[in-house]
Amino acid sequence: MKKSTLALTISLLLVANNGLATPQKLTLEQRLEQLEARLEAAENRAVKAESQVQQLQVQQATEIREIKAAQGNTPVNNQAAAQESQKNVSTPNLLLSGYGDLKIYGDVEFNMDAESKHGLLAMTSANVDRDSTHERWDLNGRILLGFDGTRKLDNGYFAGFSVQPLADMAGSMNLDDAVFFFGKQDDWKIKIGRFEAYDMFPLNQDTFVEHSGNTANDLYDDGSGYIYMMKEGRGRSDAGGNFLVSKQMDDWYFELNALLEDGTSLYNDGDYHGREMEQQKNVAWLRPVISWSKDEFSVAAAMESNVVNNAYGYTNSNGQFIDQSDRTGYGMTMTWNGLKSSPDDGVVLNLNTAYLDASNEKDFTAGINVLWKRFELGYIYAHNKIDDFSGAICKDDCWINNEGTYDIHTLHASYQFANVMDMENFNIYLGTYYSILDSDGNKVQGDDSDDRYGARVRFKYYF
Repeated sequence: MKKSTLALTISLLLVANNGLATPQKLTLEQRLEQLEARLEAAENRAVKAESQVQQLQVQQATEIREIKAAQGNTPVNNQAAAQESQKNVSTPNLLLSGYGDLKIYGDVEFNMDAESKHGLLAMTSANVDRDSTHERWDLNGRILLGFDGTRKLDNGYFAGFSVQPLADMAGSMNLDDAVFFFGKQDDWKIKIGRFEAYDMFPLNQDTFVEHSGNTANDLYDDGSGYIYMMKEGRGRSDAGGNFLVSKQMDDWYFELNALLEDGTSLYNDGDYHGREMEQQKNVAWLRPVISWSKDEFSVAAAMESNVVNNAYGYTNSNGQFIDQSDRTGYGMTMTWNGLKSSPDDGVVLNLNTAYLDASNEKDFTAGINVLWKRFELGYIYAHNKIDDFSGAICKDDCWINNEGTYDIHTLHASYQFANVMDMENFNIYLGTYYSILDSDGNKVQGDDSDDRYGARVRFKYYF
């Protein structure tokens, strides 16, 4: 009885199961075949990916070898020789302090110059024999490397530095700026070091501007003409340093620059009015500037004055020291910068004036220059009056050896070829000037005038 019941139960379960079960679409063997096919496809994809990775590694290794060959086998992209890396305590790396941003940049400037000298061609920056009767050409220039570090906080405060070493074509190392600064964004700022303060006599596209009398723009050459441009207390001196405080208030800008230096460094060979200057103490130039700008227009006024008495001078025949360090200058400049609103067709116009009241000398300078479509044209006029002169102590290049007045007229022009070879950071400039000095007849030379002219090709590249 029990066996019959069990058999009946099993039969009913089998019948029910057959009625409810879904017919299987694939057999076990078919499923195994699908799994094998999928596995094979996956293996093929893995092999293909591995082959692509190997090809990429081979290509990268080839490129690295080419870069090493081009750079003189210099290790790049952490590809230093394994035996050399193993000698190091740690992996070679470039680390920053993490306190701010570091910017590294460069400025290449090389010139090809020619300048007339009493009807002859001589070089503006070469030390040539002034009695030479041969034509001379000059290649000069320098490469500047800049390192700027800046740290800014959320509250607007900032601090930083800038250093700009120079390597010139003559093989000398010099320095442009070396400055530390700190302040608050769009408010106040303090600068300490070697730099130039506000430019009170901008020359626009300044490519090649020299002057008759063989004097530099910011160096007094005794016996030659002098072009005063409010630069005596501006800074970037080879004999001292600057301390500058500035304040920005909406459209107004205020600046006070203090320059402490050896005052006799202003004069070429230390000579002034036929006498050799004796330094007693350093000068202290104070140079306040106030500027207002709105849209394209800006105007600035400034003065500069040495506030230290008896800083330098000479000893007369009676043994008395005569102070020659009393120098005070005033200046104003106005600028219309149309490039702000029209970068392609805008006009940049500068009007500059400067006046110097110095010991036994009064100098006035005025200039105008305009830039349009990369062409610049300018004119500078200087009228100077010397009240005391003991006689020229220069040799062959003196044009002034007595009291009196003289005028200097200078025309200058330049043109920029921008984006050479479609590189925005590569420009070529053409520059030229013509300058003439007219005196009232008190000359060591036989002629009352001295004219000079020159031309320059400048190659300018930023990186």
